[in-house]
Amino acid sequence: MVNIQLHNDCPTTDTMIPNQFIDDFMPDANGEFVKVYLYLLRCIHSYADICTISAIASKFNQTEMDVVRALRYWQKAGLLALDEDKDMQICGLHLLPYPAKAPIITEAVPEPEPVKKEHKPVSGTPERHRYTADEIMTFRRDESVSELFFVVETYIRHPLSENDMNTVLFWHEELHFSTELIVYLLEYCISKGHTSMRYLDKVALGWHEKNITTVEQAKEDAAIHSQAYYGVMKAFGITGRSLVESEKNFIRKWTKEFAFDLPLIQEACSRTMTAIHQPSFEYADSILTNWHSNSVHTAADVKKLDASYSKNKKITVNTSSAPRKKNSFNNFSSRDYDYDNLEEMLLSSSAR
Repeated sequence: MVNIQLHNDCPTTDTMIPNQFIDDFMPDANGEFVKVYLYLLRCIHSYADICTISAIASKFNQTEMDVVRALRYWQKAGLLALDEDKDMQICGLHLLPYPAKAPIITEAVPEPEPVKKEHKPVSGTPERHRYTADEIMTFRRDESVSELFFVVETYIRHPLSENDMNTVLFWHEELHFSTELIVYLLEYCISKGHTSMRYLDKVALGWHEKNITTVEQAKEDAAIHSQAYYGVMKAFGITGRSLVESEKNFIRKWTKEFAFDLPLIQEACSRTMTAIHQPSFEYADSILTNWHSNSVHTAADVKKLDASYSKNKKITVNTSSAPRKKNSFNNFSSRDYDYDNLEEMLLSSSAR
């Protein structure tokens, strides 16, 4: 990692935050970007000579790409000047005096004139717009889009084709994913061993259907499903394979639609194994659907439902099983007869 030389063109003796930064620059900036800028102030005013992007990323639990985006944001704002080496890596940073007026900075991609359209919230999967080579070139003139393409290429380790660029623009323009969310999409999929654009696109569509719009929501969703998947596999004793899509759909139903926590789902899986001695998502689903219909939400609710079922079953057995008189014919195997019908036949024959 290249060391970044720090140059202070705006010397002060302490780490002080000018009111102009708080009033004019901080309100419109991403909170993570603000953290990076304040940390740079701290480094420079404590007379640190060098720092690294990886150190800053580690300090705030960010990715290195997050830090680079923050630096370029403050470069646009006129608060920093960046030096780059021949490999386009940031190797120097200058803290600049505040401009008289804060520039208006937006990370949103300006609409190319040929494809001007209004962004509105949509339900379901939006229609894909097929961008032409000229339209893509118009997008690439925007620094934020050009940087986004560069980020995706860096993660998937090959140049983007025209189809790939259309897919990235679909995420950004049609699904309205922020740059941060797209970067997390890349990190999430690559951590699972998938780098194909088809797989990335499938995950992106899944997030859109779940109304996931922030990195925090995506991380929470990933954590929930990871715990649920492994919890169900453990309860069913499934090893040596991954869950198929139909099985994952059952888990999504239980966690999202029914909003059951993992212990309740595992209890249904355990009862399935006790009843039929083999994993069955369909059988477990029948148990959980019954619980959902009876407003079961906790283990205590399950116990109440079990007790009520046992009580009703006992009453039914007692009322339907009348005691029979013992006689010599009881040594024969019993048969099931319609006694009301037999009685009616006997009465009819007696009346003749």
